[in-house]
Amino acid sequence: MTTAGQPGGARSAQPTSDLYDVINRRRDVRSEFTGEEISPEVLRRVLGAAHSAPSVGLSQPWDFVLVRDEATRRSFREHVLAERSVFAAELSGERAETFSKIKVEGIVESSIGITVTYDPERGSPDVLGRHAIADAGLYSVCLAIQNLWLSATAEGLGVGWVSFYREDFLRRLLDIPSGVRPVAWLCLGPVKELAQEPDLERHGWRSRLQLDDVVHDGKYRHDFTR
Repeated sequence: MTTAGQPGGARSAQPTSDLYDVINRRRDVRSEFTGEEISPEVLRRVLGAAHSAPSVGLSQPWDFVLVRDEATRRSFREHVLAERSVFAAELSGERAETFSKIKVEGIVESSIGITVTYDPERGSPDVLGRHAIADAGLYSVCLAIQNLWLSATAEGLGVGWVSFYREDFLRRLLDIPSGVRPVAWLCLGPVKELAQEPDLERHGWRSRLQLDDVVHDGKYRHDFTR
């Protein structure tokens, strides 16, 4: 008789509490990195989890660029801080004051940078399932990122997704081909702790919506608060 978790075994009817714990503990890390080294075995497991993500037409349109070089990381950080200043200049009053307290990256503090890319030509010309939704390949890359993030959390690591950058800059910095899109720079590494509350909530940038606020039964509800 096979058991749940074994090849060919029936799945348990009970939810896996460990999975839900990891989902709820996951945070977008900025300030908590220790800079300690990640063992090759752990890094391999995390990347393997990312590579196991579902993808449209089994195209697996992602690549993972591991960035260890300090000079490269510092160059990227300078670019990110410049873009942070651009965004800050658009704010005023309470919004500007709140944003001034928010750290947007942990590029040099983390152990390694991982740039995840999207290659729309992977599996072309006949990508099964993408003919009607052109962005399905991009969605697949985001699933790989989520797999990476959750597996890193399970391993006791933190992940920070840096989004304050121009794609052309990152493409040039890492010699990414012109047809390939850099989707995310992920800061990865051991952390002192994972915050109980996400940074943007803690600093008062936004409040989390409740589940009932975003569930629509049958048809889209137009009378809810965005």
